[in-house]
Amino acid sequence: MYMDSKQIVEIAAQACEDKKALNIKLINIDKVSSLADWILITEGQSDVQVRSITKSVEERLENEANLLPLRKEGFSEGKWALLDYGDVLINIFQPKERKFYELESFW
Repeated sequence: MYMDSKQIVEIAAQACEDKKALNIKLINIDKVSSLADWILITEGQSDVQVRSITKSVEERLENEANLLPLRKEGFSEGKWALLDYGDVLINIFQPKERKFYELESFW
């Protein structure tokens, strides 16, 4: 079954919520960037929670949308993680890293 990028980002957001992620932001960037359609930014309070959220997103998107990330960065340290699904970019940070990178202000 085909899913559009909005459906994909919504599944990812639900997977984040399931793991008690904080401050989940969905930013539609398709009008201002050819990079992706959506960026999801959220945070976990510890390296364990960041990894848990990341794993939850990966599992949900694989099971419900039959998608695997094209690229995965930062997962092992647990300070931040990036899951690249092409049209959807998922960024999971600890609060300090989120403040440092300030991705929301970029868009």
